Amino acid sequence: MVALRAAALGRRPPKRGRHGTSGQALSPMRGRGMEYAESREYAQGDDARHIDWRLTARSGKPHTKLFQAERERLTLLVADTAPSLYFGTRTRFKSVQAARAGAVAAWIAVRDGDRIAALRGSTREAPVPPAAGPRGALRVLDALVRWYAKPPDDDAGLAVALDHARRLLRPGSRLVVLADPASVAAIPAQRWPALTAHNEVILLLLVDALERQPPQAALPFATGDGGKHARIELDLATAAQRQRWHGTFMAPVEAALQQLPARGVRVQLLAGDAPSDSWLSLLGGARAA
Repeated sequence: MVALRAAALGRRPPKRGRHGTSGQALSPMRGRGMEYAESREYAQGDDARHIDWRLTARSGKPHTKLFQAERERLTLLVADTAPSLYFGTRTRFKSVQAARAGAVAAWIAVRDGDRIAALRGSTREAPVPPAAGPRGALRVLDALVRWYAKPPDDDAGLAVALDHARRLLRPGSRLVVLADPASVAAIPAQRWPALTAHNEVILLLLVDALERQPPQAALPFATGDGGKHARIELDLATAAQRQRWHGTFMAPVEAALQQLPARGVRVQLLAGDAPSDSWLSLLGGARAA
């Protein structure tokens, strides 16, 4: 986790828009801050120091400048804890990769001056409340370690987690979703625009190399039941079986990559053997797949 913190904090903040900064996020509200937003006609009570003299001269009517107000943005992590995440054949389990990617997101939030919070689909466990600075990041890291050490016995699904997230988000927030593709496939695509309308939404699809590229022939499995072990083989040599494999593991990935960017979601695959910060190009830039 120390290396992940160094990797996150060592990166330069992404460039923002015309009113962007490298510190706290900018509020969509118009107030008295440091960044010019627009001008409007002068009203009684406006600060005379902010009169827009050029526009006043051109229009013949007094105008005053409005400035962008700063605030602390919320970075919210949504952690899918579906049982299918606790599996891996290359380098690390998908669940471990999810925890590592979430840690990177937490330290990026610290770097950007955001408050950081986290939640999962649970009917019993409350979300990690928003907090700023290293204290907030460490709370989130502790939760990620607990959630991804073993499958929770009260997982209620990604849909429940996104419902919780919708109630916590405020306009201008950043939402980072760590999820198994099968969990995302169960979410109607029409639900995402409600999250992306006023927020930056990043979806990381956790995948394993075996899911993406199964062997050409038989795939052996060892099963255990009551102390007895058995060996079974899944024949992947036939086109029908490979098609079923593709439909189970890769079809949800392809559907997410095709459908969700058009709904405002920045989507990227994150394999278990990939660098845990390889998705950071999604931050504050053009939507990617």
